[in-house]
Amino acid sequence: MRERIAECINILGGFCGKRDVPSLRSEELRKRYGIEQADVMVLFGGSILCGGDVLAEAMKQHIAKTYIIVGGAGHTTETLREKMHAEFPKIETAGLPEADIFEAYLEYRYGLHADLLERSSTNCGNNITYLLDLMRKHKIPCRSIILTQDASMQHRMEAGLRKYASDVQVINFAAYQAKVTTKDSELIYEKEIWGMWDMDRYLSLLMGEIPRLADSPEGYGPKGKAYIAHVDIPEEVEEAFSELEREYPGMVRKAVF
Repeated sequence: MRERIAECINILGGFCGKRDVPSLRSEELRKRYGIEQADVMVLFGGSILCGGDVLAEAMKQHIAKTYIIVGGAGHTTETLREKMHAEFPKIETAGLPEADIFEAYLEYRYGLHADLLERSSTNCGNNITYLLDLMRKHKIPCRSIILTQDASMQHRMEAGLRKYASDVQVINFAAYQAKVTTKDSELIYEKEIWGMWDMDRYLSLLMGEIPRLADSPEGYGPKGKAYIAHVDIPEEVEEAFSELEREYPGMVRKAVF
């Protein structure tokens, strides 16, 4: 039974945590999209700590022409502040927006800087609209964009961008790929991921995404709140969600956006 629960979690994790290329390398972009560089790469502040390393490695590979960090304060911000400061006490995080926290990390650990920071957004919806406003303000051309968000929210971030900028080539690269397994009848991660959510929080985040992604009167798609473009949810994902919902009633994260 626990093995099936782990399988269901991994089905949701694979669906939500999209990666369109195996790595952020020019040769991968060339093979898939016929480009050497994306116009823009964005790290969203909802990511766990390892998202900063993904951005730093991409910058070292010159994977994009412009690098942006997006994030004010939302439901994951205090966790980011606490974890970053615990790992790097010299990085003061109290009261800082997510974008500044990751920018401080880039500078402290890698000596790197993003080109632009967006500090006002508070949810996945205005993450996208404020990002687009920022690019327009700075006249950043964008025909292709790499999005890096926490894996639990990656698919929704893409769907949000498709709603407002359907002509832009979106390249998904979730901040991590987690695989859940069992040990002594307990759910555990198969490998360690830096800054990873505890299992209950990860499960809550994943389960919260499926109703949000739904194109239904209660969902965020065009037939509902119209926050995002239409998303096809495979039957396998729906079934995995239903099984987890029965096993963990009340675990679905309440929608504030």
